[in-house]
Amino acid sequence: MITLHGFASSNYYNIIKHALLYKEIPFQENLIFTGNDELLAVSPMGKVPAITTDEGVSLSESSVICDYIEEAYPAIPLYPESPTERAAVRQIMKIAELYFELPSRRLISYVFSGTDAPDALKQEVRQVLARGIPALNRLCQFSPWIAGKEFTMADIYMHYVNAIVQAVGSTQLDWDVLAEIPGMKEWSKAMRQSDIAQKIEADRAASMPEFMTHVKAQIQAAQSK
Repeated sequence: MITLHGFASSNYYNIIKHALLYKEIPFQENLIFTGNDELLAVSPMGKVPAITTDEGVSLSESSVICDYIEEAYPAIPLYPESPTERAAVRQIMKIAELYFELPSRRLISYVFSGTDAPDALKQEVRQVLARGIPALNRLCQFSPWIAGKEFTMADIYMHYVNAIVQAVGSTQLDWDVLAEIPGMKEWSKAMRQSDIAQKIEADRAASMPEFMTHVKAQIQAAQSK
């Protein structure tokens, strides 16, 4: 059985969890936070998520894990059959990661602490998001799914990327970023209503107290150095 390592407050962890649930792949969860030496045994960079396969091989990086579970468990596909269409799905995922999630993540510590980020940092994040918005406008189809008629890994990826973008936009940028992409908010509503998304959200909410305790401990440790 696959073991999924990480914590339910991580959007990247939830990408993998959603994909495993959607593909009906049996798995078990191993709660582990970053900053734990145990994590290095399964994730070379000490990042979450990571998985340990049935064969005992450890893999990290969300996009790598997504590709692995699709290839190892093809029965319920999350990528199209055509190589070109598969690449198009991955293109959406990569742009969402580079130009939506990663710049927004630079402000996430301010979201958690309830403090205001420096204006210069906010401006840098805005500039990168402003590059991603037109790219996603060109690529996202919402007919009804992100990449077309079929539900794909791009839908899962974008759903959990948007969680960070929305949190940062509303609390730090005073900007409804998703409203800049016609069809995105309606699609997001449909995604939130799925049974899998609701289960994962419930697990995330339940995990937040423990996660915030971990975050506060990390901050205190850094301040004491």
